[in-house]
Amino acid sequence: MSLTDTAIRNAKPSEKLYRLTDAHGLCIEITPNGSKLWRYRYRFDGKAKMMALGSYPTISLLKARQKRDEARQLQAEDIDPSEHRKTAKIAQKVAGLTFELLAQEWFDYNSPRWAIATANKAEAYLKSDLLPALGKRPVKAITRPELVDLLRKIEGRGAFNVAKKTRQWLSQIFRFGLAKGALDSNPATDLDVVAALAPRTTHHPHVAFDELPELLEKLEATRCHAMTRYAVRLLLLTGVRPGELRKAPWAEFDLDTATWTIPAERMKARRPHVVPLPHQAITILRQLKEITGRYSLAFAGSSNPERPMSENTVNKALKLAGYEGKQTGHGFRHLLSTELNGRGYNKDWVERQLAHGDSDDMRATYNHAAYLKQRRKMMQEWADSIAIAGTGTQAVKARRMR
Repeated sequence: MSLTDTAIRNAKPSEKLYRLTDAHGLCIEITPNGSKLWRYRYRFDGKAKMMALGSYPTISLLKARQKRDEARQLQAEDIDPSEHRKTAKIAQKVAGLTFELLAQEWFDYNSPRWAIATANKAEAYLKSDLLPALGKRPVKAITRPELVDLLRKIEGRGAFNVAKKTRQWLSQIFRFGLAKGALDSNPATDLDVVAALAPRTTHHPHVAFDELPELLEKLEATRCHAMTRYAVRLLLLTGVRPGELRKAPWAEFDLDTATWTIPAERMKARRPHVVPLPHQAITILRQLKEITGRYSLAFAGSSNPERPMSENTVNKALKLAGYEGKQTGHGFRHLLSTELNGRGYNKDWVERQLAHGDSDDMRATYNHAAYLKQRRKMMQEWADSIAIAGTGTQAVKARRMR
């Protein structure tokens, strides 16, 4: 006899599980705890099988019969209903798989096999470039042009080594998705074919250390804004890139702890950078604050304080001082690197001070505050040496005038 809703509602639990049957393999199990569970019992390829259809009353008698009939239709098409359900669940899971979930699974699988530096680098690239752009996207919907556009943006900020490594990570992530059956193709193959040609490394011109005092003296005599002279000296005292300095908001500076923290989004390699400030730099920043302290930007533009000082300002001032082709704002980084390495400071301290880290052979740790104590001492000694050199030059000139 077919089941009725009344019979199901009135069915009471007993010490052992028992079943009430409907037609064509449908039945409901009454468990000792009172649960009422729908089951479809059938045979496929000569084997007895059973498939769960849900619980009563969430699944009504009418709905249970519909599910049974759908299963019987699959059998008529020589499809095992249970296997069909498993396949459908996998397909549904794959359809909802985002790049972030796949990338995290790839990272968790591979990171134990990598060196710590490699794992840290991969994680940094995921967080800074890949996840913000692709994280929420279904992996099956991501296209090759979309990846090319992402890489173009990385190349556009001059981070060609980052773009190269990102292409490798993308290819590996999508290959991982292929291997686990989440993808039918890899959209990240052959991205190197359309990679932008990295420009030849150019060494920005810079003077020798013993020429610095004269350069700074001529700059003081040049008709330029005090902010420009402050910018030149801060580039020299910190080794930061000109763009990192001129776009810096006051909020990044902690003058009490003599620390400047640049967030990842403002850095070329997309990692935060901590810059120790020697006391000479603190003095300059306090003087600068009297000029631009009421604005958000430390080097606020003269015509529009909401925008930073022009990128050509420093180089123009150096040109007026007579150093065209001899010194640029970026060249102070090369001067600092040459001089500090020549003085025997640890290479990794110098590299971290310059926020280098795109190259694969970088030995320094990827902790953004790496070697901060050592770098603070090194940069104070560097600043002191500049001051001493300037004092010595002034003394020589004074003796000549006698």
